[in-house]
Amino acid sequence: MLPGLLLSALVAAGPAPAPTASGGVYEGKPRVRATLVSDVTQVDPGGELRLGVRLEMARGWHVYWKNPGEAGLPSGVVWDAPRVALGPLVWPAPEVHRSADATITSYGYAGAVVLFAHARAQPDVQPPLTVVATVEVLVCEVQCIPARLELTRVLGVGPRLVDAAGAALLDAAAARVPRAPSAAGLRVSVRRTTSFVPGQPFEGELTVERADGSPEPLAASDAFIPEQLPGIASVRGISDGPGRLSIWGKAAADAPSAPPRVAGVVTLASGGALEVSAPFELPAGVAPRPAAMKPPAPARAPGLAWVLLLAFLGGVLLNAMPCVFPVLALKAYGFARTVHADHGSVRAHALAYTGGILASLLLLAAAVLGLRAAGHAVGWGFQFQEPLFVAVLAAVVLVFALNLLGVFEVTPPSHGTGSLVAAVDHTHGPLRSAGEGVLAVVLATPCSAPLLGTAVGFAFAASAPVVLAVFLAVGLGLAAPFCALVLVPGLRTRLPRPGAWMERAKQLLGFALLGTAVWLSGILGALAGVDGVVRLLAFLLVVGLAAWGWGAWRRGPVLAAGLALVLATGVVGLRFGSGQAPAAGRDAWSDEAVAHALAQGRPVLVDFTAEWCLSCKFNERTVLASEPVQSALARTRTQLLVADWTRRDADIARRLAAHGRAGVPMYLVYTPAHPDRPEVLPELLTTELVVGALERAASGHGALGLSSSPR
Repeated sequence: MLPGLLLSALVAAGPAPAPTASGGVYEGKPRVRATLVSDVTQVDPGGELRLGVRLEMARGWHVYWKNPGEAGLPSGVVWDAPRVALGPLVWPAPEVHRSADATITSYGYAGAVVLFAHARAQPDVQPPLTVVATVEVLVCEVQCIPARLELTRVLGVGPRLVDAAGAALLDAAAARVPRAPSAAGLRVSVRRTTSFVPGQPFEGELTVERADGSPEPLAASDAFIPEQLPGIASVRGISDGPGRLSIWGKAAADAPSAPPRVAGVVTLASGGALEVSAPFELPAGVAPRPAAMKPPAPARAPGLAWVLLLAFLGGVLLNAMPCVFPVLALKAYGFARTVHADHGSVRAHALAYTGGILASLLLLAAAVLGLRAAGHAVGWGFQFQEPLFVAVLAAVVLVFALNLLGVFEVTPPSHGTGSLVAAVDHTHGPLRSAGEGVLAVVLATPCSAPLLGTAVGFAFAASAPVVLAVFLAVGLGLAAPFCALVLVPGLRTRLPRPGAWMERAKQLLGFALLGTAVWLSGILGALAGVDGVVRLLAFLLVVGLAAWGWGAWRRGPVLAAGLALVLATGVVGLRFGSGQAPAAGRDAWSDEAVAHALAQGRPVLVDFTAEWCLSCKFNERTVLASEPVQSALARTRTQLLVADWTRRDADIARRLAAHGRAGVPMYLVYTPAHPDRPEVLPELLTTELVVGALERAASGHGALGLSSSPR
């Protein structure tokens, strides 16, 4: 007993133990207070006791459960009690907390809660028994403050003495702990489920039944709070009728193929809570099926002839897209030069322009087939996801612009109107027309015209010959308007004759192409950040210097030196890192985000877009940002989600393909009444079309016939 007496004397001589501490100071006031509680003041050797930490939060503040949800950190308690065996921390049923805009869900406790553990003193425990609890919590309102609190309490060792106040607190906390279904006279089972594939969505249904087989009513909202589970990236659940709980989620990419157990807290309508851990595997005799969150390919594919017609018409409509405007301006300039020439010359220009378009599209189709064979998911406009491609294209556009602005010429300068026209004829030969055809294709690919998305989406999932045929049909459609204008005599005679006015028009077109270079710089900024734009501008400066040198001296050594300087600058300077994060205020799309909003009874509008897609930006600024659409979003409580395809994203590529699309824009409108059948809006939006779709979704009468495939 002497060592125990000496220890007692040392404790008595030192500072008094502190069973209570406060922390999480904000604006000069602590936001959480912790107290170490026990159901005994003295424990007998070998006897049982309960130890707990009572957390009291300021009004409006909360701490987190063992699964904090979409934000926060789990609360933690580390015990130090010599010669005492402690069990795991016991957690009362948590509450659901949502951010002010209802976009972030977390699980935790407001007001007060007791986290406790069952303990047993070992037979050789020595007095006094000093218990230390180190508590780490994140206490949050809008802002979050971490707190680390150290609590100490000294208990006696001897005949058991009950701490009435502490026992009452621990009993109340135990009453809030979810019970096992069997302890509540209930049975939980899995009625249906999907196959469990790593990295893919899954879904199923849990049922809660009484002993007689009747369903046990569940809470109308927040009926399921999941635990953090290995192998599962996310999981959610909502009450789907008496005793039924619909569960869906996504398996982690590195999850084992064996079905996991789905664990969590199920809240009953009576106010009680169950601790559920059910095997998420198929009942005997039931075949797996794919999850609804993983959209199957469209059940009915269109015929090849119909797809080729859509591809041709889509190519024609591409001429009306803003992406192609700079090249159309160049062709309008070329029209005035060629239409009054002899028929053979006109035909040569038309064939060269068409040949440039078709050759470019065949090269693009070959790249698509090669990347697809290598296992990469690509879509229409995929090359604009590569910073180096955008940089080289900006340099090509700059060279075209400087040529039009007169910085350099392909032929010697001439004087007089007649000489001017002759010079234009030489500088705008068939090779130039072919180059314009290539440029038209390159600048057209960021846009998706009406009808084109369906055709190209079909091609990207088809065999190699079909891909080539569809791309050729698109090219013929893109070239058709120019060929018609220059080859049909009745149309040719309506265009103005060449003259001195062409010099000013040519210079104006040069500035139009400089505007295209500015647009490409913006795309590169989205891909590689500000540093990438600076590198591009430095490279373009060198390209401009080389073009000026050739125009000023026109000597072979000058041209060779300029090309060498451009090449060296490109090799050294065009090395790009990752770009900036997505713009603030834009909620990112994911299957989980869609499911979360639908579970709250909110419609969802998903905008599949990219920074390099001019059609997307036109729709966003003229329609989606308009006051009628913004009012409709607020009135119908629609959640707007953005699927940004500026950079490569395999999930977005798969979702586009699931709806028969190969590129952006694409717009999906989900309704909670039919969450697996979104309405697919056209590529070109109108205010009336979007407002109508949002109102239908809010009323539960989504235009289901427009959806190409389920979500």
